This record gives sequence, C-alpha cells and structure tokens, in this order.
Amino acid sequence: MANQPVYKVIFQNGSQVFEVFARQIYQSDMWGFIEVEEFVFGERSQILVDPGEEKLKNEFNGVKRSYIPMQAIIRIDEVDKEGCSKVSSVTPADSNVTSLPFAGLNPGQKGREE
Repeated sequence: MANQPVYKVIFQNGSQVFEVFARQIYQSDMWGFIEVEEFVFGERSQILVDPGEEKLKNEFNGVKRSYIPMQAIIRIDEVDKEGCSKVSSVTPADSNVTSLPFAGLNPGQKGREE
C-alpha cells in the first residue's frame, strides 16, 4: 500500500459534526450519497485515550462502507497522513454550520392529496 491517499471527511449528523479519516471515498450509485470506505483511526498509546476518537471508533466498528448524504458533507480534504478523528457538538448559538433544506417528504406526511 505505497502512497495510498488518506481523506479527511467532515460531515454533520444531527447536532454533531464528525471528522473521520478514510482511504476510499467516491460518489455512490445511490443518488445524493457519498460512499466512504476503509476508515482509519490513529494509533494511540495505551496511556492516553481520546474519548471522541473512541466514540467514533465504536460507532464505525464493523462498518464496511458508510453512505453519507451529500448535503451533510461540510468538507473533504486529501491529507498526507491520518489525524485524530473527533466529534463536535453544534449548538445554534455558536454555529456557522447549517444544514441545507431538504425538499423531500416529512416522515408523517403522506404526499400530496388531491
């Protein structure tokens, strides 16, 4: 695996912003989604454990591929090496991250009635 690229993917999931590292990322065959594969988590020492990275590692444990909606993607960077994955909470008062509106149906909405 000589010089395999590493991507830093930052996306919003509800009221949290996830920052993860992966080796494979591409547009999905499912319209409106980005596929992220081969998640990379930094090698950490046995003494120091980052709870944010540990939470993400547990969340993506056993995940072969993740489909992330395009409107949830904040940024994708190709980086030299993986860093520390993290989760940040977003509160409306201190946030300049806003979800784009989705023109789909609301979960309780049945559709247009005639």
